[in-house]
Amino acid sequence: MPGKPHPVPALSRRERQIMDVIYSLGRATAAEVHERLPEPPSATAVRTLLRILEEKGHLRHERDGVRHVYLPTVARDAAQRSAVAHMLRTFFGGSPKAAMAALLDLSERPLTKQERDELVAMIRRERGDGR
Repeated sequence: MPGKPHPVPALSRRERQIMDVIYSLGRATAAEVHERLPEPPSATAVRTLLRILEEKGHLRHERDGVRHVYLPTVARDAAQRSAVAHMLRTFFGGSPKAAMAALLDLSERPLTKQERDELVAMIRRERGDGR
């Protein structure tokens, strides 16, 4: 079972979009990020955001000739856990139950039997009983 998420500084909407691009590609130049962003800002703004993401510890870069190639410093699953932990604290007072209730209320479709069974199995593992 994974431990507590390692705190990662919060990201703005645009920073999350940039990280999504880099996670999907594995590594990317500023130009590659720019061309894949929805309604991209200027190329200069993208480079500035990449620098900020480096300063926050989300990215590092390697030189490839004159270009910088950006790579994530945090595995995507660790970043996801950190973001969910931040969301729980910020919007749900740290309550997984409140977050799950909100997710179920917002769902566009009911859970399938398999999804319900998987959730029950997760809860049982968390409780430490095999029932």
